Amino acid sequence: MCLSAPVSFVAAAALVPTGAYTVSRAFRFDRRFLALAALPVLFGLQQYFEGMVWLAGAAGDPASLAGNSLAYMFFAWIAWPVWVPISGLFVETGGRRLLYLAFVIGGAMLGGLLYVPYFAHDGWLAIRFLERAIVYDTTELLDFIMAREFTYGIYVFFVVTPLLISRDRHVRVFGLLIAGVLAVTYAFFQYAHISVFCFGGALASLYLVFAILQKRDAAVRSSV
Repeated sequence: MCLSAPVSFVAAAALVPTGAYTVSRAFRFDRRFLALAALPVLFGLQQYFEGMVWLAGAAGDPASLAGNSLAYMFFAWIAWPVWVPISGLFVETGGRRLLYLAFVIGGAMLGGLLYVPYFAHDGWLAIRFLERAIVYDTTELLDFIMAREFTYGIYVFFVVTPLLISRDRHVRVFGLLIAGVLAVTYAFFQYAHISVFCFGGALASLYLVFAILQKRDAAVRSSV
């Protein structure tokens, strides 16, 4: 994230075990929420890789910088537009599952278009270090046919909409938190939007701990 390598590693150290605990609770009390409960783990891994990006930049190690940057962007471009709709797919029932399946397919197609070209074109993923931020200067394949704002709008659609239209109240609240992070990022941190948005999403994912514990309490009450 922005700030420093230690902050990224602390975030990773907090998110991964917290997410593992959330997954264990979801597995026991409501397995429909397993994929959603795993989000803090994924965010934690992403923060770990950003910490490694900081270290690689400080060490002047271009090979490590490239590898860890690609790992970080995998979560940004592939994991989120695919995993979030998959999470909703498991939570929903009936015909709405087909809608979420469409989100999964669309998110995977968009993510592939954004991420895969990095492996074929040197310089399409460039890293700049500011005093307290990492800037991911990217060239995207879709830049040749549409403005970057439209690309990001489609990305936000696939990440946020599946949360906001969920029948589950906690999933909708999480979607509102992600939308709030997006608004703050757009308003104040456009210069490092990828890094800031992903870190803000990581913090927002801690709400899922509360949500899964609520599911646990409801399951306990219903069994009494």
